[in-house]
Amino acid sequence: MVRFDTLDKKPKLYNIAVLSAVMAAVAVCLLRSNMENKAFGICLALDVYLALVILLLVRALIRQIRYNPYSYNTIYYNGFALFLFSLLITFIVLAVNAAKDPGNYGLEAVISHLHSSSSYFMVFSLPFIIVFSAALCVSNISLIRHEGKRLVNLLGIILSVLMVGSALIFIRIDFYVSGSALEVMIHELVMNIFYSLYLYFECMLIGAIAADIISARYEPDPDKDFLIILGCGIQKDGRPTPLLRGRIDRALDFYRRQKEKTGKELIFVPSGGQGPDEVIPESASMKQYLMEQGIPEEQIIEEDQSADTFENMKYSREKIWAKDPGAKVAFSTTNYHVFRGGLYARRVKMRAVGMGAKTKWYFWPNASVREFVGLLTEHRVKQAVVFVSIIAVYTILTLAAYL
Repeated sequence: MVRFDTLDKKPKLYNIAVLSAVMAAVAVCLLRSNMENKAFGICLALDVYLALVILLLVRALIRQIRYNPYSYNTIYYNGFALFLFSLLITFIVLAVNAAKDPGNYGLEAVISHLHSSSSYFMVFSLPFIIVFSAALCVSNISLIRHEGKRLVNLLGIILSVLMVGSALIFIRIDFYVSGSALEVMIHELVMNIFYSLYLYFECMLIGAIAADIISARYEPDPDKDFLIILGCGIQKDGRPTPLLRGRIDRALDFYRRQKEKTGKELIFVPSGGQGPDEVIPESASMKQYLMEQGIPEEQIIEEDQSADTFENMKYSREKIWAKDPGAKVAFSTTNYHVFRGGLYARRVKMRAVGMGAKTKWYFWPNASVREFVGLLTEHRVKQAVVFVSIIAVYTILTLAAYL
């Protein structure tokens, strides 16, 4: 298993830029050569290029996890590696067809497949989207039966309808098109912009799911000095809710195993302020529960000012650094929340490693959707740069295909 935080240098992707430049040079040489079946040669070069890029992305993903698993790069490497894999399959098939029938599979087919790659990816991933959406709806229906009808409990169903519905609408609109060459080109240009949006959204979704699973299943090394417990609401009588109790029990389980394996003690940092409908701060509720489980009061430091996950990490870091700036820190939260919690920890310059408490099977999918929506609303500049770049590439390919 790949261990977190074992590299000090962030992985770079200069090698992919160099490889892309080499691929462009090879393509130019093939186009200017006397080779009879240029389409086959370019497809073959593209297949080698895509295979190498996928390997470099996987290598970068592994190194990113070892450097900082709680990063948008972890999402991007996961999602776009899958997209490039679908592109690789497409051009392997095209290379075989170009070798067998060069008359019908020439350079125009290569450009056409490139500019249609986002739509091909939608078709390629549609079975996954349908299965994923069906499973999400089933879990949401069960969630509504147990937790009641609220808008937040319908997020999974809403996302499923949007994903499947958008894919089917795009495919239908794209299939039925007629008119002049200019009208067809404009249609293709508009459709590719929509496909680019869908491609980005789907790659982010797949990457986020993979990042969540990697983060939730990870077990921190038993050498920690402090263990933050993220708050999430308490009952009317001041006792932890079942969800919060799960986070505390997960922290206690780690503490006991660490003490058994290494003999090392740690300090608990229950983190959470007092909401308008709460009788005491969440940190006080967690502290009381910890003491009931046999944890001495001197082994607990309350953080009772935070109102959200970002502030949980920010104020907890201040408490911890006041004691030991070089401390090794872990945090406990619910499984679906580990990745985002780690993202906030790194944002406040704290290398905390998360552990995930289990939750009911029908609760996790909908909660993961909420986390995903939260991720989409952050790092807007970085996401805009990636998204605009994708649109620019497909716009250029569409114009090249028709002009």
